[in-house]
Amino acid sequence: MNGLQNKTALVTGSSRGIGRAIATRLARDGALVAVHYATNGDAAAQTVALIENAGGSAFLVRAELGEPDAVSELSAALEMELETRTGTARLDILVNNAAHAGFDEMAPEEVTPEIFDRFIAVNAKAPFFLAQRALKLMSSGGRIINISSGITRTSHPGQTVYAISKAAMEQITVQLARHIGPREITINTVAAGVTNNGSLIFSNPQAVAEMAAWSAIGRVGEVADIADVVGFLASDDARWITGAYLDVSGGILAGR
Repeated sequence: MNGLQNKTALVTGSSRGIGRAIATRLARDGALVAVHYATNGDAAAQTVALIENAGGSAFLVRAELGEPDAVSELSAALEMELETRTGTARLDILVNNAAHAGFDEMAPEEVTPEIFDRFIAVNAKAPFFLAQRALKLMSSGGRIINISSGITRTSHPGQTVYAISKAAMEQITVQLARHIGPREITINTVAAGVTNNGSLIFSNPQAVAEMAAWSAIGRVGEVADIADVVGFLASDDARWITGAYLDVSGGILAGR
């Protein structure tokens, strides 16, 4: 596929895992991809190398989302690189993938205001203001894709704040869809389920078997399962989908 030729994309948190898979998928489809990272520059450089070795085009941008000036710093670096490489700062695709993860269990009674603020800053505030900035650079056919989690549709008290922050991100999709629709820009949420992102737990066969049993299909997700859906939403084939919540959990949420 090369349906994204002459398109530009920013994928936040694309140094590894789902973000890396999304970046490589969009590049394979022809987009020039900005690979964003916060701290792991070596891993982000590996993402760029993977893309370039496969014949695609990519470059690095760094910002620690959640910090006060991060969105401005990221946007300024992105616009400068786009102008240098393409002659214009136009952005066609924004994938809000970077997240402050909530994989360590924490009872609601243990949550402090500082912990709460950090989750909201990275998982909700940064995506909103990145979308706001991106909309200044987008024209007809633009795409915003927010990566969320099936946890927002379940009750998991140990992940309360993470779920709240991701639910807030999902509202960015719902609230902006009608606002930007007249410009023929779409915005959608992709909700991932249990996905093998390279974390240590996925090297434990017993844990993987238990997690696989949650899925209607009987396996854990792979990063390509998420990236392929994002690739579709970024393409012209998805032009009539906006404001949607796509359950990409392998059926974990079926019947909920």
